[in-house]
Amino acid sequence: MDRFVQAVPPPADPYAGDPFLRSWLDRILGPAGHAAAKDRLSALAADVVGTLRAAHADAEAHPPTLIRYEPWGARVDRIETSAGWQAQRAAAARHAVVALPYLPDSRATWGAAARVVQHALLHLYGPESATFSCPVAMADGAAALLSRPEVDPAVREAWLPRLVATDPATAVTSGQWMTESQGGSDLSRSSTVASLVDGRWRLTGEKWFCSAADSAMAVALARPDGAGPGSRVLAPFLIPRYGPDGATTAPGIRVHRLKDKLGTRALPTAEIGLDGAAALPLGDPAGPGGLTRAMTLVVVTRLHNAAAAAGGMRRGLQYALAFAAGRTVAGGPLSRSPLHRATLGTLAVDAAGAFALAAHAFALLGRVEVGADPYAAAELRIVAPLAKLVTGKLAVASASEYVESFGGAGYVEDTGVPRLLRDAQVLPIWEGTTNVLALDALRATVRDDAAVPLLARLDAAQDIARGISPALSDQLADATAALRADLADVTADPTAVAVVAGARGLALRMGYALTAALLVEHAVTGDEQAEIAARLWARRRLRHEEIAVDAHHHLDLLA
Repeated sequence: MDRFVQAVPPPADPYAGDPFLRSWLDRILGPAGHAAAKDRLSALAADVVGTLRAAHADAEAHPPTLIRYEPWGARVDRIETSAGWQAQRAAAARHAVVALPYLPDSRATWGAAARVVQHALLHLYGPESATFSCPVAMADGAAALLSRPEVDPAVREAWLPRLVATDPATAVTSGQWMTESQGGSDLSRSSTVASLVDGRWRLTGEKWFCSAADSAMAVALARPDGAGPGSRVLAPFLIPRYGPDGATTAPGIRVHRLKDKLGTRALPTAEIGLDGAAALPLGDPAGPGGLTRAMTLVVVTRLHNAAAAAGGMRRGLQYALAFAAGRTVAGGPLSRSPLHRATLGTLAVDAAGAFALAAHAFALLGRVEVGADPYAAAELRIVAPLAKLVTGKLAVASASEYVESFGGAGYVEDTGVPRLLRDAQVLPIWEGTTNVLALDALRATVRDDAAVPLLARLDAAQDIARGISPALSDQLADATAALRADLADVTADPTAVAVVAGARGLALRMGYALTAALLVEHAVTGDEQAEIAARLWARRRLRHEEIAVDAHHHLDLLA
């Protein structure tokens, strides 16, 4: 008897096959702005389904290795990566995944919305980049930090053009060396010291979790000599990773080991020791605002985290749909099973919500960078942690369902499906766990009145929703009223046990309500997919209702 082999059609083109992405770009960019981006997006999508999918597989199959010594005993601490990893590096530069919002032509074409186009590129590129989306995120964050006026122009001119280069021969990425084993997210316990020696800054300390450790530079936090305790006095420094030859590790840097992680295995993550490593200050180390400058980088990387979550959810859905179309169960295609369709339809609603939240965060960032919009800055202060928090949790839950949707094949490594779950699990952890972000959202509410623009958006969405569905408007109104009551308690006593213990739940409720509002804003354009997603999201996330039957009926439209 012949051995049965399951035939699975390839997933759809990630740009042409994503009507929600395209309709979103039509609304935000306008038809002319979207048309100006179309060739760039189509070219990246073609690479994603071709050479980059193969590069992704190669990088996953050949994880990085650490070479501590050369044959004659010299310490080199060289991290070797695969050809697939290098192909991803070149593609990120060639397609301007980092560079686009910094390019004069892009700003001339799209203005503040250049960040919206960048988000679309990330949405296509990230899911099968072998997590090269991580050094992309940190390169973008470092570029934003270097763009600040406090940075020495000589340092900016030496490094910023390389971070935003589109020529793979000159483009570099950045690592991020902030956390230390004794403190983790508690930066106040950072013990890395920055000392001025013979007119040059030198860093000494131990960095415990250094992502993209093969990058040409890194941004590290350190406590300047003589500075007091706490986190506010910490200052960001740029550390050149390599010596003058561009290949050998710079003096004073020791790579202790590469991390053996649950996921993101193609990404070199290391423990690194600093012993008088040369560093360049990014702003005045002795002046105020060092941590605020560093947060410029963190906000950008949190938004990239949200983009990675939303992009991964969409790609997982595409793979699950392709498998269901090719799999036969109970005498018919799996794609026609009402129960399976309900499951995939529910996942499609979550994917649409995650995309809307991430895309909105990038739009706000563009308005802050290009227009110096203070209202957008206030909203971004709370949207950045909420977007990262909500999409990270959704991505893990969705990835678990996608793995399950493949049955036993989803549990077998060489199908590539288990990676969806392993890689998703980093998303609620990197750049702040769910609890850390929830507390950050509370601080934004109390210190920056960041809930004011959020609530204003929710109020406006109620009015918009009345033209779509009175029930949808009522759901938003009830959620907004409940949030106002909760936020009043926060303002009255932000340190109360009930407030702090309930911070996670409150942050999730704020994120869910914001997402409903964003879907409503898009639905008013007449996009039927957005309207269905808005209705089902609000019923499920705001009213906790079962949506399986409607998700089954509307799967073809939602997907």
